Amino acid sequence: MRIGKKLVVFIVGFCLPAVISVSYCLSMWFDHRVDTFKSSAINIELSTIKNQVEKDINQLRLLANVYALPLSKLSIEDRQLVDEAWRDSQIAEHLSLFYLNDGELQPFSPIYDDMMSFQFDPVPVQLKHATQVQSGIYMLRGKSFIVSLVPISEGRSIILTRKLTPEHLSTYGLKGLVSQIRVVPGESTLVDKVNSDQPISSIKVQSLVFEQPIHLEVQFAEKAFNQVKLQYDLVTFSIVGVGLLILIIGYIWLKLGLIRPFRKLMTQVTDIDPTAKTYTPLVGSGCSELVVMADRVNTLLARIFQQKERFKTTLESIAEAVILTDVGAKVVYLNPQAERLLGVKSDRAIGVSVDALVKTDKSIKDDLFEFMFSQTQQPVLSKLKLTTDKTRILERSISNLLNQKRGVIGSVIVLRDITREELFKRQLKHKANFDSITSLLNRRAFEERLDKFSQDAQSIAICYFDLEQFKLINDSCGHSAGDSMLAMVAKAMQSCLSKDEMLARLGGDEFGLAIRDHNALEVAQLIKRIISSVSLQVLRDNGCHYKVGVSAGVAIARAPYISPKELLKDADVACIAAKRKGSNQVHFYDDNDKESIYQRNAPMWAVRIAQAIEHNELLLYYQPIKGMGQGEHKQRMEILLRIQEPCGRILPPAQFIEAAERFKLMNDVDKEVIRKAFLWLSLHEEIWDDHCISINLSGNSLGAEGMVEYIAEQFKRFEIPSQCICFEITETSAIQNRNRAMDMLNYLRKLGFLFALDDFGTGFASYGYLKELPVDYVKIDGCFVKNLATNAKDFAIVKSIHDVCDVMGIETVAEFVENQDIIDRLEGIGINYAQGYAIGRPKPLDTYIEPRRSKGQPLQAKPTLELISA
Repeated sequence: MRIGKKLVVFIVGFCLPAVISVSYCLSMWFDHRVDTFKSSAINIELSTIKNQVEKDINQLRLLANVYALPLSKLSIEDRQLVDEAWRDSQIAEHLSLFYLNDGELQPFSPIYDDMMSFQFDPVPVQLKHATQVQSGIYMLRGKSFIVSLVPISEGRSIILTRKLTPEHLSTYGLKGLVSQIRVVPGESTLVDKVNSDQPISSIKVQSLVFEQPIHLEVQFAEKAFNQVKLQYDLVTFSIVGVGLLILIIGYIWLKLGLIRPFRKLMTQVTDIDPTAKTYTPLVGSGCSELVVMADRVNTLLARIFQQKERFKTTLESIAEAVILTDVGAKVVYLNPQAERLLGVKSDRAIGVSVDALVKTDKSIKDDLFEFMFSQTQQPVLSKLKLTTDKTRILERSISNLLNQKRGVIGSVIVLRDITREELFKRQLKHKANFDSITSLLNRRAFEERLDKFSQDAQSIAICYFDLEQFKLINDSCGHSAGDSMLAMVAKAMQSCLSKDEMLARLGGDEFGLAIRDHNALEVAQLIKRIISSVSLQVLRDNGCHYKVGVSAGVAIARAPYISPKELLKDADVACIAAKRKGSNQVHFYDDNDKESIYQRNAPMWAVRIAQAIEHNELLLYYQPIKGMGQGEHKQRMEILLRIQEPCGRILPPAQFIEAAERFKLMNDVDKEVIRKAFLWLSLHEEIWDDHCISINLSGNSLGAEGMVEYIAEQFKRFEIPSQCICFEITETSAIQNRNRAMDMLNYLRKLGFLFALDDFGTGFASYGYLKELPVDYVKIDGCFVKNLATNAKDFAIVKSIHDVCDVMGIETVAEFVENQDIIDRLEGIGINYAQGYAIGRPKPLDTYIEPRRSKGQPLQAKPTLELISA
């Protein structure tokens, strides 16, 4: 509804009823005021009339008292004179004088002619014998009189009367207010009609005769009250008229000052064309609010057109082709890039279906309808080929175009030419999947394609090749020559393959080969051909000829137990075993080969060791070392290392020590063992006097950077006696790191630590290095001890080692002591200490209990802590 109609409805439906209601209420109030005034005026007038009547009665009583006594004493002649004077006076016009003698009424004089106008009928008894003055109104045959009776003597009275004529009665009421007053005999039976059209009321007056009551009926004139009411009605109608006039004037003022300017402003707003390139500013008039509204709309229009121009400039300047459609998938806008890309002008494309515009994208219309129906706000990306003068690859993005109510009113299609990007991606993909030197698959692509390559295969064989003497070429001739050799090797390998094989360079001088559905013999023959072909490759550089060999590891699996990635690990382990055999060797992975299993699980154990160190999960065990012969010996025990699996199973060292050495973790392992051993010893001061614990140092830790400082730091931290600690080193590790090991041993020796040479007898220069190494104990390798009781050669070797050490002041410890016969033979030789299952098995260090001494007996063997590294 328009504002003008709303204003009319407001005036007619609200303001006018309000004015009428107020006028009606005012009229009712005026009527009430008129009725109140009417009742008040009538009551006042009745009171006035009653007072006037009573006043006349009292005046007549007073006159009667004045004239009664003198008149009663006059003679007849005097009465005549008085009568003449009475008649001549003005009083006689209104009053009549009578005698009442014994009930007979006589005029004052014989010539009195008013006798017929007043007469008792009959004379009331109370008047005949009245002894007091009595006054009141008396009615006789429709006439009314005011009568005053004054007793003179017994049976004789003077009566003074006054006739109440209508003219005289009318003088009692206010002229214009009272229309008629009349005397009515009897009690009043009239119900006052004060508020009626003809107001009538009654007044009880004093009657001369008590048995004859009299009252006045007063009839008021309605004309006086109607005039008052008319005045009030005129006021009410004047107020209504003024109110209506004000409403009319207000409506005209609002129409001229608000409605017309507002309609004019709305007409200007309606004439705004959103598609126009320019706009006409709105002009507001009539009131300041409309002027402000026009200014606000003009500001909004300026922003809209500025934003529109900005969007238009943006769409025209971007590199992508932009197409806007309506909900019917018809084109409503094309930017210049879209025109150039599609080869069509914008004016011809407007209104055309989008599938007719982009002919090569046959599903675009259905895609648009489906996307607009979904009302999603996320754009959908896809690729398509566009064939015009040349084939292009485009990226298509579809987004919904929404209105202010979030309803879909169309779509936005953005086409971006990604031809160069796709070509570049293909090149990158090729570089990412293929080795640039050999043009073979790289490791990542090889591993990714293994699963697909293995599908529906009855068997899969993975071969892992490692070139021999390749490092010599890189070091002697440079990496470019090495790259040339790699390319030659790759071609030589490919020349031996068919379509059922997949070859890749796995990195460095390592190659991988996957073979489908061949048995072990065929795989072995193929690998031999590859090794032979590679061996024929000769690299000539600066007059020198270089060749390479190949070590090959093979892992085979049959369906349905094919796991390509696991096979690749197995082949890698087999290749390591092949390299140990020599050059140009082939080794097939065997699940029953423990060495292969250890090699395969080495990475896993390396991770587990690192986790155990990080989470403080390394466990320390001990094994007792018993003193041999008579006399007291220190209680010695060797620290052993264990790792506990999550299931609770304790792992022996053989399963993880080799992995720790292979992945350079032994240095961290040794530090953790030293810390935990020092901590345990610091908590058991009671054993410091007669105990010594042995801790193994691996070859990686011996002479390692920072190891000496770490041991000294822990020694200072836990404040334990150094003579309670004996570090065990192997002969081989001491020889490999001779200079640094000597420096480390000498430094720790100054701190008071003891040393033992472990696994003695397995090296090549044992006695020569024994003279140089500052050791306190020599542990004879178990390979000489375990058959000591039955093998004379082992007995002789052990005895000779003990004799040499005895001369040098070094105590000996025999390992692998497993029965009493060996113990007896060792005691015969004079070995100082024995260690093995016959002495005691390894137990958790936390469960260690100090053995009690017996009088006259040496201390029983106590377990030693040993880090088992082999």
